[in-house]
Amino acid sequence: MTREKTTFTPLRSVLYMPSSNERALEKAKSLACDGLILDLEDAVAPDAKPPAREAAAAAAASGDYGRRTVAIRVNGIGTEWHDDDIVAASQAGPAAIVVPKVGSAAEVQQLVAAMEQAGAPDHTRLWAMIETPGAILDVLAIAHASERLGAFVLGTNDLVKELYAEHVPGRAPILPSLHTVLLAGRAAGIAVIDGVYNDVKDTEGFLAECDQGRQMGFDGKTLIHPGQVEGANAAFAPSDQAVEDARGLIAAFEDGRGAGVVTYNGKMVENLHVESARRTLDIHEAIQAL
Repeated sequence: MTREKTTFTPLRSVLYMPSSNERALEKAKSLACDGLILDLEDAVAPDAKPPAREAAAAAAASGDYGRRTVAIRVNGIGTEWHDDDIVAASQAGPAAIVVPKVGSAAEVQQLVAAMEQAGAPDHTRLWAMIETPGAILDVLAIAHASERLGAFVLGTNDLVKELYAEHVPGRAPILPSLHTVLLAGRAAGIAVIDGVYNDVKDTEGFLAECDQGRQMGFDGKTLIHPGQVEGANAAFAPSDQAVEDARGLIAAFEDGRGAGVVTYNGKMVENLHVESARRTLDIHEAIQAL
């Protein structure tokens, strides 16, 4: 059954921050990103993982990050750090716990059971990283595996590696996989967040990929550098023209109710157009509320 979101939460820009870097955690308090992923996995060296775990849990529980959606990315299932990560993250109570390389519905259920056993509050959701061929092929079952699942996060670097593909402008080698994850996420009513762009100096390429992600239907993009925040925020927000058109379309529909065919700017208006316009306004109002 599709789960309806009760409140729209902007996730235009979701920035990975290494939890082993105290200065990075402090800097994150002033960044305009919608979300933060306090990382215990790739960005943290093995010998730094225990203190990073403590720092991430303290940061997530602190309340110092304001309206930002704060998540903790734990180390993957089967690693020596995973169980302790899950316990610490669950007890800290962030908005979400991000788990890499989730590959099946059974793993989702295993993760949710571990979170609940560790005392994760109801508001702490599971965000599953989808980054392997097996996960892509089983993604609809993963999407419906638990009500606690709140988002898919694309791990495009690992997916490209696993497919023996190449990173190319336009992402043609992985477009079928991206679409598949979007289909499953929308079918289950959860957020879907695009993968990272690796070249922090290539602003033009980054913005082009943001535009592509928005056009495809992603809620936002994961980021690896604070300099990418502004571009992602702009790309995944409705433009002023889109907001104006949404308001005009809804007004025309309401004014023409019962009059047969309703048009706006010369185009026929149906219920599906009104629903899209209302979603545009929901996104705009949620962003303005930030």
